[in-house]
Amino acid sequence: MRTKGAPAGLEARRLRAAELLSQGKGTSAVARLVGVTPSCVSKWKKALLRRGPEGLRARPHPGRKPRLNAVQKRRLEALLKKGAVAAGYDSELWTCRRVRDLIGKTQGVWYDFNHVGRILHALGFSVQKPEARARERDDRAIARWRKKDWPRIKKTRGG
Repeated sequence: MRTKGAPAGLEARRLRAAELLSQGKGTSAVARLVGVTPSCVSKWKKALLRRGPEGLRARPHPGRKPRLNAVQKRRLEALLKKGAVAAGYDSELWTCRRVRDLIGKTQGVWYDFNHVGRILHALGFSVQKPEARARERDDRAIARWRKKDWPRIKKTRGG
């Protein structure tokens, strides 16, 4: 699994380790100083001996580039925060299918709705279950019942 962090920062750490190794410091000491395991430093040392400093340089991220760039993701996040009603839906419920359609219509990029959950998670959104409420619910009637009827029927201590 790839180490978390920006490629430039990780490369700088590897080059710092190489500098410390060239000063004669031991693998364990270098590992402690740069905050990695000794086995990482050993691996970097071998790469340094085989390919020189070029062996420690950051390489391009493997895999396909994302279809949504950073600007498009920020725009999508702003649209999602405005709400589903603002996007033209009849309720505030966002579903993966709705988000997929929103991405397609506004960004011109179409995803399978199953993949949209990964995009939302990467943006910091999480799955929420809407609160179930009866359509016939009358909040005023409930408040009236709590105020008048509930105190009348509620058991009292020792009664």
